[in-house]
Amino acid sequence: MTAAVSLIWLGLLPLLVQSLDFTYHNSSQLEAILKDFNSRYPAITYLYSIGKSVEGRDLWVFVVGKYPTKHTVGIPEFKYVANMHGNEAVGREILLHLIEYLLTNYQSNATVTQLVTNTRIHLLPSMNPDGFAASSPNDCDSVNGRFNKNGYDLNRNFPDAFEENKDPVQPETQAVMGWIKSETFVLSANFHGGAMVASYSYDNSYTVPPDNDVLMYLAQKYSENNLQMYSSNSCPGFSGFTNGITNGAVWYKVKGGMQDYNYIYNQCVEITLEVSCCKYPDPSTLQGFWNDNKVSVIEYIKQVHMGMCLDIFIQ
Repeated sequence: MTAAVSLIWLGLLPLLVQSLDFTYHNSSQLEAILKDFNSRYPAITYLYSIGKSVEGRDLWVFVVGKYPTKHTVGIPEFKYVANMHGNEAVGREILLHLIEYLLTNYQSNATVTQLVTNTRIHLLPSMNPDGFAASSPNDCDSVNGRFNKNGYDLNRNFPDAFEENKDPVQPETQAVMGWIKSETFVLSANFHGGAMVASYSYDNSYTVPPDNDVLMYLAQKYSENNLQMYSSNSCPGFSGFTNGITNGAVWYKVKGGMQDYNYIYNQCVEITLEVSCCKYPDPSTLQGFWNDNKVSVIEYIKQVHMGMCLDIFIQ
């Protein structure tokens, strides 16, 4: 019996498949990876663009699910968004590795199989590909690449229920707004860098949300499965966060944020995940960040099945 046959017989071969390297992938490479995954797993994947950036780069969304191409009754819609600040790059790579993990473990891992069978999972690895192209590794603190090509912060560009937002809506923002309205998303999270914490609404009001207990639970569910985040080890310049979570406005107020827009305007709960102290760390650290977040990203997706009845109210 050959070594390969032995591994197949033991059921271990899928666990050893690792085609995606731990490095940063530019927009062309990201597109090629997504198209390759889609071609290799056509039964459970769907790839589509929700629009283009200012410089004409596609905003690719990769779907994993038993019914990937359309909404199916009884199958909730879930999404992850990364890289809306172009220089906050870790989440972009986490989502690529999450895609690979879901695909290579489908039908061999009970948890993954159940998630893929019962959830339609949408993954947008880069909301700001132009900003990513303008940024570079080992830049922990600057704003180079943070904004879109027109110079706007996309996480300050959404309609705001608490304060008028007069900034012109950017193509990337418009694409995401149209995407959110076209799907019945129930649960979401977006990835950032520069801190280690899971943040929940409201971002632009000190009013306690009516679903505050649910929001806190969801943030802690992500944090408690990420030891670095949950231990509240503070990044330079920050004090620690209790259990690795915070209310957004209590931390600092954000006008025009995507998190509040999802929750208030679209009844989709979203939290913000700050997953690295350094915004664009050395690529040698990426495997460690994936290991830190792997359980969290799966456990958080599971929460879309717990059932939520939202009671949005603004004073």
